[in-house]
Amino acid sequence: MAKKTWDTLIRNALVFDGTGLAPQYIDIAIKDGRIAARGNSLPVTQAARVIDGEGQWLMPGLLDIHTHLDLEVDLEPGLAEVVRHGTTTVLVGNCSLGTCFGSQQSGEQNPIVDCFTRVENIPKSVLRQCVDAVQWDNTGDYLDHFENLPLGPNIGAFIPHSMLRIEAMGLRDSVSREPTEAELARMEELLEAGMAQGYLGMSTDGLPFHYLATEPFTAKRIPTQFASFKEMKRLLKVLRKHDRVWQTTPIIENRAKAFLYFLLTSGRLFGKTLKTSALSVMEFVLMPGAHKTFLGFAALLNSSLLKGNLHFQALGTNFRVWSDGIVSPLYEELDSTCELIAKEYDDVEGRMALLNNPEFVRRFRADWQHGRRGRNLAHLKAKLGMPDNIVVRDLHLMIFDGAPVADWDGESMQAVYDRLERFQLGAVGAARSDAEREAFEKFPRPIRDDAEFMLHLMRTYDKAFRFWVDVGNAGNRATLDILLYKHAMPGFNDSGAHITNMAFFDANLMSLKLAQAKSLQTVSTIVKRLTREPAEFFGLDVGSLEIGAQADIVLIDPEALKTWDSNDNRVLEYRELFKHKQMFNRSEGVVKTVLINGEPAWQNGQATEALGTQRMGRALRAA
Repeated sequence: MAKKTWDTLIRNALVFDGTGLAPQYIDIAIKDGRIAARGNSLPVTQAARVIDGEGQWLMPGLLDIHTHLDLEVDLEPGLAEVVRHGTTTVLVGNCSLGTCFGSQQSGEQNPIVDCFTRVENIPKSVLRQCVDAVQWDNTGDYLDHFENLPLGPNIGAFIPHSMLRIEAMGLRDSVSREPTEAELARMEELLEAGMAQGYLGMSTDGLPFHYLATEPFTAKRIPTQFASFKEMKRLLKVLRKHDRVWQTTPIIENRAKAFLYFLLTSGRLFGKTLKTSALSVMEFVLMPGAHKTFLGFAALLNSSLLKGNLHFQALGTNFRVWSDGIVSPLYEELDSTCELIAKEYDDVEGRMALLNNPEFVRRFRADWQHGRRGRNLAHLKAKLGMPDNIVVRDLHLMIFDGAPVADWDGESMQAVYDRLERFQLGAVGAARSDAEREAFEKFPRPIRDDAEFMLHLMRTYDKAFRFWVDVGNAGNRATLDILLYKHAMPGFNDSGAHITNMAFFDANLMSLKLAQAKSLQTVSTIVKRLTREPAEFFGLDVGSLEIGAQADIVLIDPEALKTWDSNDNRVLEYRELFKHKQMFNRSEGVVKTVLINGEPAWQNGQATEALGTQRMGRALRAA
């Protein structure tokens, strides 16, 4: 048999090549994992494998620029839950957290467990499995070790600032004092080495509800938040030198300080522009106009006046977050519920002691009602869309999904509360079933308000009731406009984190769906924003269909995309890998085929035998 010119030929698909230009029907040929030819009517006889893309969209593999899959990739390197949604490149080491320095264990201190547990809402039992898989102790070996893994997607990594501080100072000192000059110099040295090794940049974090998870540190925030402006300026100077990216979250509790830190992107003020990727921009339910302020601020920093390069990461769908009782990233924002969440996952007795402590109850009630009641400044600010807290405490917006009474599933807490009030006023028929009547009879009489309603649920059911809240992008009214805004960057997906609270592995597909509803040209623009644009920003040689480019390719069924919705396809399932439940997305039928480095990774609705058994992706090193 004559040797074939190409390994694979994909025919008859409508090709969105990532440039943003109008799509066209062309054939794509692949040889040795690279794009070898593009054109019309390429000869089928020259290909060892032919894929018929008729009726499908073809595009470069999608990038997921904000993940915490650094924990999972060493346990299941194929990352099938990523690939099934058309993602072929993921970025790790975000939010100042990661594993690139190894386990960093010292005595009873276990930094990966201590940092990730509450910030990313991952149980310690799961994290300990991840720590056990760590076989390196430096940033060079970390990137090199991917060569020996059967990677599915490509992986790019940041140097995480919390872990950098721990490496130079130790965990205890990193959250209790300023670094010495020698320790600062050590951080610079480690960061400089990381840039030479090809790391994408450095990640930091400023969110006020990111706490450590192990005594005696449960009242301490993660190490990055103890860094001074002087420390940040010195470390970011290393990134400027190498033209790398600063990934950060704003210091939202101090707007003036946040503004000062964001000024670090300015080339006008600091000699050279610093590429900055910040979390996050969406239409918040409690701050409906905030996204316009964020994007206007980015436009100012990026103007010719200040010469910045700041992009706010945007989520391509509604920001729906589930809570197990009160255990959720949302409720870390309130001091009282933060104290509850700080208790060990299985410490039911500890949570009950708090919930029945009169002083705690007083503080909880004050937190729950803050900005929601009375004639005061906090209530006025909330009315004006500038609340002190963005955690949702409105029962109308809190929807049961995994309720202790089956009748409540799919209902708002407010609907249940209203029936409870009628029941307590003597309308026995307000209870719709024996189970609901039995539950109502256990509530305090009379029920005073929604704070008491929540206290009763937590005391009675602990974490055995679930509910969700759309914190942002409710109804996706402004989502597409934000995704298209030039100072935003699609990709705030948080894949691999908050494993029982949310799942946005499919957010890139929702971005495409929203674009599809507008026009094919809008789809072309969104494809560029999910592929070539972020690849260029982070300095990565992926996201393209140019001749010679790595053949990471996705084929999508546009008709299936049109009728699919992520809200209908999120599930909570037990995962043997973690021996724990995890939230997943399902986009069955939407993604037809995924090729990584020219090899089929997903076909016919399932992972191929090669995914997770042979190396497809690679560790990406910034150019």
